[in-house]
Amino acid sequence: MELQADPTDDNAMHQELANLGLFLKEKRQEKNLSLKEVENGTSIRMSYLEAIEEGQVAKLISPVYAQGFIRKYATFLELDGDDLIRRSPYLMKLLNEGSRPGREAPMTLGALEMRGTPGSEVKWFPNLMWVGLSVVVILAGWFIARHFGIF
Repeated sequence: MELQADPTDDNAMHQELANLGLFLKEKRQEKNLSLKEVENGTSIRMSYLEAIEEGQVAKLISPVYAQGFIRKYATFLELDGDDLIRRSPYLMKLLNEGSRPGREAPMTLGALEMRGTPGSEVKWFPNLMWVGLSVVVILAGWFIARHFGIF
């Protein structure tokens, strides 16, 4: 697979990423793997895998994540991820721009995705009720046992 392109040409850049994504998608399909199976095997979210396969690397959190995701995805497909990235000048350009000193980090606390369901925090009142009920049952059992002379 040849991925060489002039990293200054926007159309060539988009085409290069689309070709890389299509290449990975074809390799995945050759192995009869679904995106869900790849997601489970790589721990890369399906939305990010879809973005890679569509050549939409800009949808990923940052260029560094893009590099790591592509490398991990390629390795999962038994390909050389480092070689794919090295032969992709646009991706290399993104990585170089993303690693310039003094550049602000593209990910902030507001950009983080919240996992879990809303309201999934610990509910103290129901837990306290169960503890209280347990104490009452144990004390009632103890008093009944003393009344009948078991203790």
